Parts: sequence; structure tokens; C-alpha cells
Amino acid sequence: MPSSPPSLAPAAIAPGGARPIDIALLASVFVVAACGLLYELAAGALASYLLGDSVLQFSTIIGTYLFAMGVGSWLSRYFERQLPAHFLRIELLVALIGGALPATLFIANAYAPGAFRLLLYGMVLVVGTLVGLEIPLVMRILKRNVALKDLVSQVLTFDYLGALAVSLAFPLLLVPHLGLIRTGLLFGLMNALVALWAVWLFRWELRRLRAHVVACVMVLGLLLAALVGAEQITSFAEDKFYQDRIVFTAASPYQRIVVTHGKLGHRLFLNGNLQFAERDEYRYHEALVHPAMAAHGAPKKVAVLGGGDGMAVREILKYPSVESVTLVELDPAMTRLFSQHATLTRLNGGALANPKVHIVNTDAFQWLQDKQDLFDVIVVDFPDPTNFSIGKLYTNSFYALLEQRLAASGYAVVQTTSPLVARQSFWTVVQTIESVGLRTAPYHAHVPSFGEWGFVIASRRPWRLPEALPAGLQFLSAGTLPLLFDFPLDMARVPAEVNRLSNQVLVHTYEHEWGKALAH
Repeated sequence: MPSSPPSLAPAAIAPGGARPIDIALLASVFVVAACGLLYELAAGALASYLLGDSVLQFSTIIGTYLFAMGVGSWLSRYFERQLPAHFLRIELLVALIGGALPATLFIANAYAPGAFRLLLYGMVLVVGTLVGLEIPLVMRILKRNVALKDLVSQVLTFDYLGALAVSLAFPLLLVPHLGLIRTGLLFGLMNALVALWAVWLFRWELRRLRAHVVACVMVLGLLLAALVGAEQITSFAEDKFYQDRIVFTAASPYQRIVVTHGKLGHRLFLNGNLQFAERDEYRYHEALVHPAMAAHGAPKKVAVLGGGDGMAVREILKYPSVESVTLVELDPAMTRLFSQHATLTRLNGGALANPKVHIVNTDAFQWLQDKQDLFDVIVVDFPDPTNFSIGKLYTNSFYALLEQRLAASGYAVVQTTSPLVARQSFWTVVQTIESVGLRTAPYHAHVPSFGEWGFVIASRRPWRLPEALPAGLQFLSAGTLPLLFDFPLDMARVPAEVNRLSNQVLVHTYEHEWGKALAH
């Protein structure tokens, strides 16, 4: 049996010379914890992007991941010999599976949407189990030279510090600048580098050193190649999913923005959900803006909540009486895109560059709480209540704040999903607005890209039919406007519950109704 080199081998295992290895392993704990949390956050973000209801998705992903980590920790008892070899093999598996998780799920959503949910939770279980194996193995390796009380405190300290670093970097730096696919691959590379580091640290303990080196190099090569080709991977998945040519993509801390171009012209998607199609967006935005604006007569101060694409602002600026428009949009990436992209500024007529328009990038709920100004017309153009963070903008608490910012003779108008597909959801919004003491005038319009779509005018005085509409409209006319306020039997009012912050009943109702519709 060959003997260990006299100068190096003992340093890897002897108590007096093991501190550098201990420090290196503790640094590895930091990286391992950071990577583990990153994969968890990436899975949760993807699930919320593609499945909606971010609270539900993050809750189930975190629960599944923690359960899997528990399974991994329990399984670690069966690893008794060659612990460094087991550790680096697990690191390589985490690097491959975890690093490829976002890319794999993006492709699955595009090419096999029916298998997406199964693959999502399957990969979360596998990655969670592997991550659950890592820390116990590191602790058992360190146990050879570190006292138990110091071992536990040191490992947990580095574990929590790694988690903290990623929890801050993920929404603020990684996703906005790299996107989910590149971020996953980057952290996969970090796991692979930890494995390569482990090969060097324990080179005298590994029985098949060359095989381990080759494995590390192969995994690093695969991940580097994927990282270089991340743009092509993204295009491969998204071109299939959106079917049209993608002309712009961006990932912000709030959402994934995709603009496509095809037979229907340009289309905007937020987290995979269609927001407008160039071919018929005029129908939606004319219906949203003009019944309230024209009924007021001479609005001067107008606020738009949501609507970062500037289309509603474009319609508002058709009224000469308007002196100022305040656009409150949470995501600065949206207002920046529709202020600077040449094609998109053409669609909104350069509305966001108009000197009358003031853009505020903040949460609309917070803005209403802080703002003291009164507005003649408030246009509320939020996405549908697919999750609780958006659902709060459809609660009685929000509408109570809205009422305080509305001038005595003012009108507010709220986009309110489809009264045909989501009938209960539509009338829930109406009931919620009425619960704060406002009068309502519900109406609907047909938008081919969306189907039958609903809106609600809210005010202290009864809504009146405007005498005239601005010239040059493509959809609305004085003769057809009254027809929008007539609801056929299959869209007529039904009893509904008030949507409150404490229950968010609308999110559950919306998910149920649209889920049932999409299932057919």
C-alpha cells in the first residue's frame, strides 16, 4: 500500500495543521447556503411567473424544499466512509441540477406545459434533498478537528450569512441584471467550483483523484457553455411559448417583460400574461378612459395608477382641458421601456414624454396613503388580481384611499377583468367599491385579444352619459357608448362578497374562475 506524502497528507487530517482546511470548508458552507437558497428562490419566482398566485407558489415551493432538505439530512446518516468524495459528488449534482433548474423549467413550460408543475416540484425535491445532504457532511468532516460547540456555531453562522447575502442580491441585483437563467447557471458554477476546491483540499484522501478532476472539469465546461449560450436558450424557450418573434425582454424585480411582434402586431406580456395587442389595444384603452373622462366634461388633474405602457395616458391627452397627468407605475423598467423604445413610443404616441405627464415609480397603495392632492379623474389600470400583492389593490382599503383622492365631482374608473369568464370576480370588485360609499356604473366592451372585458366607473355623483367624445376615436361613438352599460343575462349581477385585506377573497375567486375556463 503506498504511503502518504510526508509533508502534505498529515496536514489534511492532523489537529495541529487543519485550520486552513477548516476555514476553506466554512467558506464553502457560505457558498453552499447561498446556492441552496438561490435555487429555492428561483423555483418560487418561476412558479409565480408561470402559475400565478405568488403567495401560494412561494409557500408550496418553500415547504417542499425544506421537507426535501429534511429528507437529505436524514439520509446523510448512511454516508459513513469517504465523506469528502461523497461531498464533492453531491456538489456536482447540485451544480448540474440546480444550475440548470431555471433553464429546464423555461423550456418545459414552452414545449411541455402539461409537465411543468410535475417537473418543477420534482426538481425542487431533488435539489432540496441534495442540499440537505451537504451541510451534515461538511459538519462531519469538520468534526475531526473542531470542537462540537464551535462546529455548530461556525457552520450555522456561515450558513445564515450565505442565505442573507443571496436573499438581498436575488431581487436587487441578480434577476434584474442577469435574469433567472443566467443566475441559475452562475450559481451552478459556484457549486462546481466548491467541488473542485474540495478535490484540491482532500486530494490525498480521494481514491480516484483523476476521475474526480475530470468530473469537475466536465461539469464546469457544461455550465460555462450553457452560460455563454444563455441568450440562445432563453430565445429557444420563449420563441416557442410566445409563438411570435421576440423583440424585447427584460427581468425586473417585479416581473418579466416580453414584447413580441407577429401577425397581430406588437404584443406585451408581463409574467407570461398578455397585457395588450397592437391590433386591438385601442378598443381596451378607449373603453377604459373615455366614458369617465368625457362624462366629467373638463378634467384638469388626472392620475393613472398602473398603465406603465402609456396607452391610457395617450387617450387622456386627447382632452385639451387636461393640465397634468400623474402616472403611478411600480416598475421603472416599464415606464423606461415605453419612454425610450422607438417602436413602443410610437404606439403610445410619445405620451410619456409629454411635459404634462409626471411619472412616479412607487407602489400605488403607498402613494394614495401619502398623497394629499385631489384628482378630477383617476384611471386604475392594474393587472388582474392573480396574486395577493396585486389583490390588495382591489380591496375596500384601497378603494377607501382612492375615494379620498377623488374630487367631489370626479370619476374613477377601474379595469375589472371579464364579466363573462370571471363573473363572480367582476361583481366582487363592484361590490367592494360600493362598500366604501361610492356609486358605481359597471360596463363592458369586446376586445378580441381578451374577449369580453369589464370596467367600473366609481364616483360620488351618478355617472351621466357624455354629450360628446373626442374626435378621431376608432371604437367608441356617442351612439354605441350606452350599449356598453347593458349586461346580458350571462353577465348580469350576482351576489358577491366584499374583498378585504384580511381575506383577499377576490384572488381565490379569480383563480378558480379563470382556472376552470382555461381547463376547457
